[in-house]
Amino acid sequence: MDADLVIAALNMRGSSANPGGVIHRGDQGSQHTSLAFGERRRQIKVRHSMGTVGDNYDKAMAESFIASQKGELIERSSFPCKGSGPHCGSH
Repeated sequence: MDADLVIAALNMRGSSANPGGVIHRGDQGSQHTSLAFGERRRQIKVRHSMGTVGDNYDKAMAESFIASQKGELIERSSFPCKGSGPHCGSH
């Protein structure tokens, strides 16, 4: 994997107000440990948080929280369809 996707996401966040208050949570994947990503992160003053190699539980609490938010907020909501695919019908 390359760093293009995470750098693009970082650039989107970096263009908003006060990116210096942001902490990027990444893993030990090559895209998060690449020189290009690290340099761009430093340029826009985004701090980095990274778990240890092989630690399966370092993100467990955050993942659990996100799953509960998804279940409570997103799956119980209805959003307008912007296409004509199989999921776009009368709601």
